[in-house]
Amino acid sequence: MAAVYAWLSRHPRLVDGALALLLAVLGTGPLLHHTHPLLLVISISLVMLAAVVFRRQNPVAAFCAAVVAGAVQVMFGSGPSGTDLAIPVLLYTLAAYRPRRVSLAGLAICLAGSFVGVLVWAHGLDLFRKIFAALVIFCGTALIAWVLGDSMRYRRGYYAALEERAARLEREWDAQAQIAAATERARIARELHDVIAHNLSVMVVQADGAGYALDSNPAQARQALQAISRTGRQALSEMRRLLGLLRSGDSRTGMAPQPGLGQLRELVEQARTAGMSVSLTLDGPPRPLPEGAELAAYRVVQESLTNTRKHAGLAAAASVTLCYTDDELVVQVSDNGRGAAAHGDGAGHGLAGMRERVGMYDGTVTAGPLPQGGYQVTARIPAMPALARSRSGGVA
Repeated sequence: MAAVYAWLSRHPRLVDGALALLLAVLGTGPLLHHTHPLLLVISISLVMLAAVVFRRQNPVAAFCAAVVAGAVQVMFGSGPSGTDLAIPVLLYTLAAYRPRRVSLAGLAICLAGSFVGVLVWAHGLDLFRKIFAALVIFCGTALIAWVLGDSMRYRRGYYAALEERAARLEREWDAQAQIAAATERARIARELHDVIAHNLSVMVVQADGAGYALDSNPAQARQALQAISRTGRQALSEMRRLLGLLRSGDSRTGMAPQPGLGQLRELVEQARTAGMSVSLTLDGPPRPLPEGAELAAYRVVQESLTNTRKHAGLAAAASVTLCYTDDELVVQVSDNGRGAAAHGDGAGHGLAGMRERVGMYDGTVTAGPLPQGGYQVTARIPAMPALARSRSGGVA
């Protein structure tokens, strides 16, 4: 049945032609008994039938043509026939496909025409029977046709609104999925930058040191090569974890824990092994931070030490300070190297990545040269903002 309905929906002109043919058959019997000119009766019937065939293409024009034909029929006193049923069909079409103000005007025309037609055609009936016939036979048919068409128009508008809403929700879901994918790609890009830049800078420094000490101090060169090997394995491990996040359907990837402030001493020790003088200072009792916030602080220190190693010079020393206050964690990395000229204008991916990471937790990152020389990066990350707000609310 659904297939038949779909086929009929694709061929509306065929359906309307069949309906017009049925009305023509119903009007054949009365047509043979008409006393008026046969050409006039046939012309009126053909106009109404043609209006039914083209009713969907232009409902207003089809309805007007049928009304004019009906008015001519009443004017010449021609009696009703089966083709007159075309007018309720066209009124239904008008109510179903056009605004209500248009269909109400059509309904008023049909009701007025029904009373006039009954008064003209019902010669042998008294006034009461004429009014009854007009109300029940003609007006009742017009009202039923209008109500059915108006309800069809309402349902069609309701279904169209539902489809539009579903399409809008689908577009919103697609947009959200694209935003989530872009966010994830940016996060993975930051991770890749931090891992590659830090570990490769350590390996380059170690390789340079091994090259200088290869002839004069083979033992030191061997230690440098061992440090390169350890750093490379660590970089490969982190790269596998990050690339595993890009694979779909593999639930075993991405299960390694993210680095945090607990691994900060290992990071500082790695920088010292690479030949950099680094100090680590903790100020205040440590406070719990979300895992992502700890990762952001760790990456700030990692990227800052990488920049120091790359730009500040071989003799530069760095200091890392973690200061815990009641409201925030302050991460400060400074060096005594060549300053802003070596670090650039701050438009690189490293500093942008720091700001993006820390900004996700309502924090800020500032970077710039020191008055006495060198460079300093300061990150401020709110410590447990929900807990701080609840405490402040309790005091108030």
